Amino acid sequence: MPDEQDAAIRITQGSSSDDGVRRTIAAAEKHQNDVEPFLDLHTDTAVIVNIAGRRVLGRSAIEDAMRAALASPLANVLTKIEIEDIRYLRPDVVLVSCVKHVSDEREAEAGGEKGPTVPTRGTLTYIMVEDDGTWRIALAQTTPVRAG
Repeated sequence: MPDEQDAAIRITQGSSSDDGVRRTIAAAEKHQNDVEPFLDLHTDTAVIVNIAGRRVLGRSAIEDAMRAALASPLANVLTKIEIEDIRYLRPDVVLVSCVKHVSDEREAEAGGEKGPTVPTRGTLTYIMVEDDGTWRIALAQTTPVRAG
């Protein structure tokens, strides 16, 4: 008899809702340096924990943090997202497991340093909620993965 984990895996494979989830994640990647479209992909109460461990609570704080980062050399740290798994906790809530690939394109500052080293890879977990047919990010948590 199949267990609950098997059922969750079957639901994630070939679900038509996957397309909406994937579109939202692709849009988040595309708009990582474009404040307004990026914020629109998140719930009002969204939480982001970045690869450095900084936790940002709510869209207003996310906006402030994003504007500050984009005004700094961090604007040249870009990411690509690879979705590994989508699990439906409820029909309108998903848990998405991803790999985040990080490209640090910052120029060296006057002293010859680029700033703190950024990991080149992380595990990214999203919790997303569907509201009126639109999937939004409620949580994005990135954990750095050590090279080697």
